[in-house]
Amino acid sequence: MKIYHNNRCSKSRQCLALMPQEGIEIVDYIHNPLTKEELSALINKIGITPMALIRKSEAIWKENYKGKDLSDSEVIDAMVANPKLIERPIVETANKAVVCRPPELVMEML
Repeated sequence: MKIYHNNRCSKSRQCLALMPQEGIEIVDYIHNPLTKEELSALINKIGITPMALIRKSEAIWKENYKGKDLSDSEVIDAMVANPKLIERPIVETANKAVVCRPPELVMEML
């Protein structure tokens, strides 16, 4: 099991606290950004559109992307270039991935 985690995010910390202490891979995607291929695969595994994974309240989004007609590929490029735009936390297993908002959604993965 893997969690895409931002330690500065309270929801991400809450989700991590609900997970078992062993066997969890913590991915600090802010300091170790995902590649376009990795992020595309993760979005497909979640089963959502790239736009559904965007944190639209982030200043980076409002200042640079809001109101533009972006393709899915361009939205993914924006998240790769600005990892803060990725909604969090995301928990992934071999078969599926879920955006754990609220954090208690992780319980369905355990």
